[in-house]
Amino acid sequence: MSYPKILLSHGSGGRLTHALIQDIFVRRFKNPILGELSDSARLDGLPKTIAFTCDAFVVSPIFFSGGDIGKLAVCGTINDLVMQGAVPEYLSLALIIEEGLEYKVLESIADSISRTARLARVLIVTGDTKVVEKNAADKVFITTSGIGRIMKGRHLSVKNIEPGDKIIVTGDIACHGLAVLSGRKDLNLGFTIKSDCAFLHTLLIPVLEKYSAIKFMRDPTRGGLATTLNEVAEAGGLGITIEEGHIPLAANARAACELLGIDPLYIACEGRAIMVVEKDKASDILSILRRHPLGRNARIIGSVTKGLRAKVILNTRLGTRRIVDMLTSEPLPRIC
Repeated sequence: MSYPKILLSHGSGGRLTHALIQDIFVRRFKNPILGELSDSARLDGLPKTIAFTCDAFVVSPIFFSGGDIGKLAVCGTINDLVMQGAVPEYLSLALIIEEGLEYKVLESIADSISRTARLARVLIVTGDTKVVEKNAADKVFITTSGIGRIMKGRHLSVKNIEPGDKIIVTGDIACHGLAVLSGRKDLNLGFTIKSDCAFLHTLLIPVLEKYSAIKFMRDPTRGGLATTLNEVAEAGGLGITIEEGHIPLAANARAACELLGIDPLYIACEGRAIMVVEKDKASDILSILRRHPLGRNARIIGSVTKGLRAKVILNTRLGTRRIVDMLTSEPLPRIC
């Protein structure tokens, strides 16, 4: 279905986003590197194989429990590189600032960017600023690029996935989206929910160094766990079965989702990774992840199957099964 105008849903990470990317961009820019549609591009043929990524951040509100647009921009860009098996090194930063933004607000965002980059040990090496008229933007938007060196011998790709592989989630899902929603229009849900926004290379690079059994990684941002698993299933032409009782979800996040009538499987995370790993090494990898503060609640949530072509199936706590489809649009726009 074609649309005469861009809708907010085209930026939500669901089926409309995928259609937009394919119809407008992939068809015109088609090349083997872009065709992978990974979180970051793998650039071979250089003295060192590097990962190169870009991202944009329009989160609303710009400050939320557990983070802000500055921290989110640094962590989100780093994580896209890490999903390719790369050690992040350099970031660029460009800000589109709305006329009238308070100077102190911009200083707070810059402080957050500086603090997060310093903790992550990455350098911000270039950037740009533009100011637009009042009401031409919403306070501030940030765009980034990132470069990292891909670890020798690591080539993470959906093409590596085989039936029998296990699916690991590195921590509780849905916290970021709920934290942003709670801060939007001063909505008080009555729950203390902090965003999971965090950089993941300190958690994942040591595991990648030790195990070649990790086949693929992706961070479940827009569209959450469900959308990311559908992307994997469709790209590989395989099925995925997940166990509802094994999916890590904090009690307060579960209660908030029930109150709002939102499925937590579709809510964005910003400090979690989905890993597809060899069956025989899954328990060992899980054990290492759980030693790190960001991986304490990591779980094996399911496996890749041959019989369910390009479908994601959830085994519920009630003993029933249901298809977990990709939504047309994300229920919570502007969460990153």
